[in-house]
Parts: sequence; C-alpha cells; structure tokens
Amino acid sequence: MPVAKPTLTERVAEVLERIRPAVQDDGGDVELVDVTNAGTVRVRFHGACIGCPSAGLTLRHGIERVLKDKLPEVKKVEPVE
Repeated sequence: MPVAKPTLTERVAEVLERIRPAVQDDGGDVELVDVTNAGTVRVRFHGACIGCPSAGLTLRHGIERVLKDKLPEVKKVEPVE
C-alpha cells in the first residue's frame, strides 16, 4: 500500500516547528492557523510577538523566507488576529 504524501498544511507545520524555537527564545510563539489552496499561510503570533515592532520583520524575513525556500508552493505568509 503506497504511503500518502504529506499535505501542504502538514509540510508547513513541520517547517514552522523548526522555526518556533527561535521565536520562543525571544518570549513569543507562532501558531499555524490556515493554509489556503492558493498558497497563503496564515499564522497567529503569541506572547512577546504581540505588539512587538520586530514582528513584521520576523514574519517577512524569517518565517516567510524560510517557508518559501523550503516549500515553493507557499506564495505568502500573513498574520491574523
């Protein structure tokens, strides 16, 4: 019986699990909320990330860059409340 290929959501979750320790080291956290069929990943920040002026940089130059590098299907990453 063939093994099912992981979904994009499962692969995004795996990559985020590798990124989370760096965010947690700064007192924050990131939660995967949704992955759309169009390749948009929606995340929610927690802890010190809420209201942090660097959260946008973390999102664009950290999380989004790594996800796009590892998973070409990811087109963009956006925060949600």
